[in-house]
Amino acid sequence: MFPVTLQLTGTPEVMNAPGGLGEVVKSIFLKMVDNPVNAIAQANYIGILAWAIGFGLVLRHANDTTKTLMSDLDKAITKIVGIIIRLAPIGIFGIVASTIVETGFGTLVGYANLLALLIGCMIFMALVVNPLIVFVRIRQNPYPLVFTCLRESGITAFFMRSSAANIPVNMELCRRMNLDEETYSVTIPIGATINMAGAAITVTVMTLAAVNTLGLEVDFLSAVFLSVIASIAAAGASGVAGGSLLLIPMAASLFGIDNATAMQIVSIGFIVGVLQDSAETGLNSSSDVLFTTAGSHKQGDPYPRKLPLEESDPYLHELPLEEVSP
Repeated sequence: MFPVTLQLTGTPEVMNAPGGLGEVVKSIFLKMVDNPVNAIAQANYIGILAWAIGFGLVLRHANDTTKTLMSDLDKAITKIVGIIIRLAPIGIFGIVASTIVETGFGTLVGYANLLALLIGCMIFMALVVNPLIVFVRIRQNPYPLVFTCLRESGITAFFMRSSAANIPVNMELCRRMNLDEETYSVTIPIGATINMAGAAITVTVMTLAAVNTLGLEVDFLSAVFLSVIASIAAAGASGVAGGSLLLIPMAASLFGIDNATAMQIVSIGFIVGVLQDSAETGLNSSSDVLFTTAGSHKQGDPYPRKLPLEESDPYLHELPLEEVSP
């Protein structure tokens, strides 16, 4: 409905785009059974993930020495990746600088359309789709609860830009709403990891914007399939700033987009990431409390269920009163 064109440099003139949903699914299965060494060499993310899942399932039954070896390898790879992530801003700066040199500063203005589309989709999710889901569950006007979650959780998450860092805020909000601690002590930490609607929106919109820029024909079913894949993959995105952008190369590979072009899309994501990632985190984190509350619904419950902090509240007695913030 809202096609966006990105400024990309050095893109190939001819792309091997799939002809429809059938070719997309076929391509995924072929990539899944690719040789693992070749998958790593060719940046075949689907193949890498498939082999990683397979090895993970099989190695669950390995002996202790093998598990210790794999644990040590995991720590070593994590340290190497950590070094690369520290250097990533330099590489992204180089890509952005090269793009600006070739296309001019007017390119940055063009990214405003992309940013507006991303944030617009997230607002639609927060104010239309999520309330509809909650209404089906509680059969009451969902907007008082929705606005409470956005105000109490979404605003802090917007500025923190980290779902993991916002867990204490969500836990305290659930406590104030008198929810079952055995429920929210599980759903809030898990939700901070796998409830990534904003990340799914980012991956889908950025990938389709690249597809539109390259002039590839994508039918409606293929776009829906991309949304499903992005939603599943987003559950594995890290709960830190910019974590969803690293899923874009995997999604772009579904349409034959090469890795160099996909990384240009990632660099564009970092350009708009200050506002995009903040809105994404606000949507993700606030919906953790929203769905936890809706899932804990009992017949006749008023919403929102906010309890005032009174002197009789045991939480207040955990600290001296003079240390309790107003």
